[in-house]
Amino acid sequence: MFITFEGGEGSGKSTAIKKIVETLQKEGYEVVLTREPGGTPISEEIRNVILDKKNTNMDPRTEALLYAASRRQHIVEKIIPALKEGKIVLCDRYLDSSLAYQGGARGLGVDKILEVNQYATDGFEPDLTLLFDIEPEKGLARIAANAGREVNRLDLEKIQFHHDVRNAFLGLAKRFPQRYFIVDASKSIEEVFNQAMNEIERRLHK
Repeated sequence: MFITFEGGEGSGKSTAIKKIVETLQKEGYEVVLTREPGGTPISEEIRNVILDKKNTNMDPRTEALLYAASRRQHIVEKIIPALKEGKIVLCDRYLDSSLAYQGGARGLGVDKILEVNQYATDGFEPDLTLLFDIEPEKGLARIAANAGREVNRLDLEKIQFHHDVRNAFLGLAKRFPQRYFIVDASKSIEEVFNQAMNEIERRLHK
């Protein structure tokens, strides 16, 4: 099973993923945890370019194409081989982040970015997408309170950008209801984990 974790900045998805990995491993599953952009050496190098705070003049289309290129390498080199070996793959962000951030918030158009990414991924989609939904103000406040978290170029965008990202994600959840599950990420860490874990268990035992 291929499960992706989506949401705005500071939604708590990365914290939940760690607990989910531990839980699944205790249940006897082989689990691969990965992230986007990144996940393989080539993809991580592309990540460094995309998120570098110095690259403030990056063109939105350049950004979108770099994400797609990183994603292509990631699925070919890591995700698909792991799934073929019968493992559960958990990915912190995937193509829906491109649709929300570049397609929605950057104004490039969700359908246009979807087209680019369908070419990059050859139409490869997650079995389940968990959307960690939270008001941007709350998410960014969490980041500000967490001194240990890296602050990247996207964290520095204006608040309207983050609202546009959230609205785009919610629109995607309506568009792809068969694979989306919305987690109320404003709750406590334990409640957020339980919401996500219960849905994963439900899908695994269908």
